[in-house]
Amino acid sequence: MAKIKALLPSLKEKKRYLAFDADKPVQDLSRECYKQAHTFLGDLGMAHAGIVPLPTEKGALWKVNHTAVNHTKAALTMIQNIHDQEVCIRSLGVSGILQKAQAFLER
Repeated sequence: MAKIKALLPSLKEKKRYLAFDADKPVQDLSRECYKQAHTFLGDLGMAHAGIVPLPTEKGALWKVNHTAVNHTKAALTMIQNIHDQEVCIRSLGVSGILQKAQAFLER
């Protein structure tokens, strides 16, 4: 059986890390925002964005395809209520490096 060759770096999808937070403390922020983003973007948009929620202590951190960062931010701005509580989601920053994105959450 032949081995499958790895993808060349030039053929891999580029990623960005999107750090965001809510103005009020919300339990399971990333999960709730993921549901709302799915409602806004739909199945095809979510597949194109390739959103992967990453575990964090505070705020939320998503790995997103570099071409879908603006669509993902737009989906986050549409969120008004989480658990019947009015919230405002704010983007803290976008980075191509995970450590720098985590630094956005610590500020």
